[in-house]
Amino acid sequence: MSTTSPASEPVPGAPGSLGEQAWIEVIQKMDEVYNDLLQYEVALEEKNAALEESHQFIESIIASMSDILVVCDRNGRIQEVNPAFLRFSGQDEQALKDTSLFDLFADPEERARARHLFAVFAQEGVHDCELHLRGGDGSVMPFSLNCTPRLSPTGKLMGLVLTGRPVGELRRAYQQLRQAHEDLKRTQGQLLHAEKMASLGRLVAGVAHELNNPISFVLGNVLALKRYAQRLGHYLDAVHADPTRAADPGLAARREELRIDRILQDMPQLIEGMIEGAERTRDIVDALKRFSAVDRMQPEPVQLAQVVERAVRWVAKSAPARFAIAQEVPPELRCMGSPGQLQQVVMNLVQNACDAAAPAATPWLRISGRCETGPTGPLAVLEFQDNGPGIAPELLPHLFEPFFTTKPVGQGTGLGLSISYGIVERHGGSLTAENAPEGGARFTLRLPLANN
Repeated sequence: MSTTSPASEPVPGAPGSLGEQAWIEVIQKMDEVYNDLLQYEVALEEKNAALEESHQFIESIIASMSDILVVCDRNGRIQEVNPAFLRFSGQDEQALKDTSLFDLFADPEERARARHLFAVFAQEGVHDCELHLRGGDGSVMPFSLNCTPRLSPTGKLMGLVLTGRPVGELRRAYQQLRQAHEDLKRTQGQLLHAEKMASLGRLVAGVAHELNNPISFVLGNVLALKRYAQRLGHYLDAVHADPTRAADPGLAARREELRIDRILQDMPQLIEGMIEGAERTRDIVDALKRFSAVDRMQPEPVQLAQVVERAVRWVAKSAPARFAIAQEVPPELRCMGSPGQLQQVVMNLVQNACDAAAPAATPWLRISGRCETGPTGPLAVLEFQDNGPGIAPELLPHLFEPFFTTKPVGQGTGLGLSISYGIVERHGGSLTAENAPEGGARFTLRLPLANN
């Protein structure tokens, strides 16, 4: 039987047992560190992938910018540019790096101005400053530039970021925006005027209907009175021609006392004046009916020379005696349409010429007619030229708008030319206005020429 010495058995707390335990702990710590490293690597790869994606995203945005972009340090040396600037400058990125930002400007004056602006306003930034840059082809182009500071986390100025857009593009954009705004205002105004015209048309139609009956009644009675006056005159002549009554002194004295002869002389003129007034009122009612679209007469051949002559005769009654009107309208000028409506157009043009030329020492209007060939066939052309002051250029585009007038308040409604323009359009023609080279205004009326 063998025995083991107590010295050969491991004793707790001996150096050999401590070394083995330490190695086990070291290995466990290494496993933990390795696992942490693996996790850190995975997280780092994910962050690198996200960073790469962000970098590509930012590069795609910078590459798609139409505005130029220049990044420089605090001394103005270029560090980064975008493709839009490379296209403008005609250089590659490597050639531009570490060059001076101020070398991009067109001339020494522009460079000095840029240095001053960026030095004074570097911390606050420069906004919408117009400066000229020189392109790769040598051309000089104005740019609207914005410069913002690039700061460190501690707020220290690290450099500048310069962006810009050609001023021509901005001006075109502003012009388009302004034009769209003007078109919108014009459309709103036209809608408002259309509503006013519709309401006015309904009102005028009612007024014309109400006036038509009493005017017809007055005109009929006046014509009857004219016939009665003639009969009374014949009766009185027959009474005083009777020999048995002619010797009666009382009858003759009574006739003298009542001024019968004076009444018989004045009565035809009074009746003619009443008839003329009633007929003019009837014409006004007819014009109101045409304005309100009540008149639906069928087109008929219209001799423009007669229309002009009637219109001139009507306007001349109220025009100053010194206002001279010259007419040169060939009788063969004929068109299809409404004589009354075309006469209304011509009367408006003649009356406007009379009002415009009134300040002149010797006011005059020349009306001439001719034939010309238009895009759709032969046209009858009437020109109305006066010796007034003409029309201001800024007012020409608005001349035919409803309720637009250059006359003082109370002297014009702004409807005459607008209504005339609409009548001419319905007849398939055109009405234009311009200033004559020799002075004064010239209105041109074109209507399709009727087959003779």
